[in-house]
Amino acid sequence: MIKFGLLRRSFCIRASMLTLLVMTLLLSGCQSDLFSSSSKTFVILSGSENKPLEPLVKRIAKESGYDVSFDYKGSIDSMNLLQADSSRYDAVWLASRFWIELGDQSKKVKLTQSIMTSPITFGIQKSKAEELGFVGKDVTIRDILNAVNSHELNFMMTSATQSNSGLSAYLGFLHALLQKDQALTHDDLQNEALRAEVKQLLQGVNRSSGSSGWLKDLFLQGDGSYDAMVNYEAVLIETNQELVKQGKEPLYLVYPTDGLSIADFTLGYIDNGDADKEAFFKKMQENLLSESTQQEIGELGRRTGFGGVVANRNPNVFNSEWGIDLDRNISPIAFPSSDVVLEAMNLYQTALKKPSYTVFALDYSGSMANNGETQLKKAMETILDQEQASKYLLQGSDEDVVVAIPFNNQLIDVWKADHLSDYKSLLEQIENLKADGGTNIYKASIQGLEQMRNVDTSKYNVAIILMTDGMSDGSYDDFAQTYREVGKDIPVFPIMFGDASDEQLNGLVKLTRGKLFDGTSDLISAFKEAKGYN
Repeated sequence: MIKFGLLRRSFCIRASMLTLLVMTLLLSGCQSDLFSSSSKTFVILSGSENKPLEPLVKRIAKESGYDVSFDYKGSIDSMNLLQADSSRYDAVWLASRFWIELGDQSKKVKLTQSIMTSPITFGIQKSKAEELGFVGKDVTIRDILNAVNSHELNFMMTSATQSNSGLSAYLGFLHALLQKDQALTHDDLQNEALRAEVKQLLQGVNRSSGSSGWLKDLFLQGDGSYDAMVNYEAVLIETNQELVKQGKEPLYLVYPTDGLSIADFTLGYIDNGDADKEAFFKKMQENLLSESTQQEIGELGRRTGFGGVVANRNPNVFNSEWGIDLDRNISPIAFPSSDVVLEAMNLYQTALKKPSYTVFALDYSGSMANNGETQLKKAMETILDQEQASKYLLQGSDEDVVVAIPFNNQLIDVWKADHLSDYKSLLEQIENLKADGGTNIYKASIQGLEQMRNVDTSKYNVAIILMTDGMSDGSYDDFAQTYREVGKDIPVFPIMFGDASDEQLNGLVKLTRGKLFDGTSDLISAFKEAKGYN
């Protein structure tokens, strides 16, 4: 008994020591976590095409005790955020210096430097490029226009009013078809023959978006159903790397000889009066521009040498079999003045882009009453009131078609605006309706598909923008069956609000190759962003 008592005491002592050790380790871990959570934060407003560089930047920042986070936005959104309140960010890293200069009205951005470059090119399925005679020869924008006019080529391109890659390509089209050496002018934009040709070329756009990175993902989801994509050379290289990994046909990169633009990926510090952050930024930027890091960036398909020349090129990345010729002299177009660019963007949005056919499926269930209903109506006002829409370059053209389908657990009505002059009465109908009843997103979405069943999608960029705040009744299978019967590439862009089910909405997104937008904190901004994809 004595021995057992001693043994038990010994065990208790060891248990206590073990407990103490565990407590010590836990506290040590907690202290580590506390240190980690108290590490200094640094937020970069960035274009989505910089995502592959995020791990590299985080690694550099960690050496200085900083935790860097990226907030990825489109170019227009980034410009607007810089204009509205840049104090929430510490740095900005966009594809073009142009957007920073346009947005930085408070003059807080400084220490700007280009970290890398990338031309904006066409990536065409290699078999299609061979069929068109584009392999191994100089290709002009007019060659591409002829291929579009003969219905031999369609291509995906981001919106010229929402994304830098789309704008750069569009300015290249204008420049090339005008056959002019100098930068575009206001007078050039009045040229009716030029307008007509660019409008024909943009008829070849079969899917659009507000983000270059998302366009790449969409192309890969298409599984061979899309011919071509306009994007940064770096993003097209990433696309090809993924296609090769999947055993699929890569894209052949075509660099128009007369309408090429180059992104300069400018990184700048936003001065909010924090000396420690400024010192960290200088150190990070210096590291990014160092020879060793530039080599790493080059391995990610970005050009890092002076004038777009790549030092120590990796032939597996800049693969000549993909049409990449680093020895070719690149002559980018002369970039127009900012006021000419803004006029060109307005022209694109109101007259030249491929018309859109947009169905808004709007949740008027009882749970939307008060705040949700107010925000919903305000969001639709932002899109349909052309003076407000023009602030975000989201105004319509007279060829666009807008359909509104208010719903709860039933379809409430179907309202259509065929012309801009119909927008006012459509908005009045939306504003006069009151929320009530349950929720069935599938009925409204099926009705949206039915609205486009007989629409010629070669003439329109089509989409359903579905806004809802609750768990839905109804059947996904019924929607999927109708979607397959209609047999058209009609994306659903759901906007999630309140208690909406992301599982239900992601089901629609996956089937239709759409995108889910989060409107829980700002429904109006989510509507604007979703409209920018159509």
